[in-house]
Amino acid sequence: MTNRTHDAIAFASLTSAAILSPPVSLNLLTFIFSIIAADIGSIIPDMDQAGNKLWDFLPAGNFAGRIFRGVFYKHRTLSHSILGTLVIYKLLQVVLEKLLNPSFINPQIILTALMIGYISHLAADAFTKEGLPLLFPLKMTIGIPPVKRLRIRTGKFFENLIVFPLVWTFTIVIIYLNQDKLIGILNLIR
Repeated sequence: MTNRTHDAIAFASLTSAAILSPPVSLNLLTFIFSIIAADIGSIIPDMDQAGNKLWDFLPAGNFAGRIFRGVFYKHRTLSHSILGTLVIYKLLQVVLEKLLNPSFINPQIILTALMIGYISHLAADAFTKEGLPLLFPLKMTIGIPPVKRLRIRTGKFFENLIVFPLVWTFTIVIIYLNQDKLIGILNLIR
C-alpha cells in the first residue's frame, strides 16, 4: 500500500478504536498527538526503506535510513513480523515513558495510537501481492486472500480508485453514525 492509503487506514482505525473503547480522560495535547502518533505508527513498518518519510523527521535521517536499510536486509522483513511488532512495542513503551510528561500528554494513549497505526499498516499490507512475513525469520509469507493473484498491487488502479476512496467513505460513515460517542470524547478535552 502507498503512504496515503496507510495514513487513511490508520486514521480510520484510530477513529474506530476510539468509538469502540473511548478514553476515560483526555486533554488537548494528548488528543492532537494521538492523531499524529497513529499516522507515524502507520509508517514505522516501512522504516526498512531508506526513502521512508519517517527518516525526513530526524536529523541526518537520510543517512540513518541508509544504515537501517542495510540492517533490515530487505523490505518487509523484521518490521512486518510479529517479532518486529513486539520489539517496536517494547521500544516505544520505554521511550515514551521517558520522553513524555504524563501531566501534559498521556503516554499510554500515545503508545496505543502508535500501535494502532503500526498494526493497521500490517493488516493493509496483508492484502497486497507481497503479503507479510509474519513469522520472520521464517521465509513464509501470509496474505489475504491466500491466492496471490487476487491480492492488491501497491499503487495501482484498485488501491487508488477503490481501496483509498472506500477507506475514507468508511471513516465518514462511522463518524456520522457515531457522532454522539465522538462528541462525548471531544467533551472530555479539558
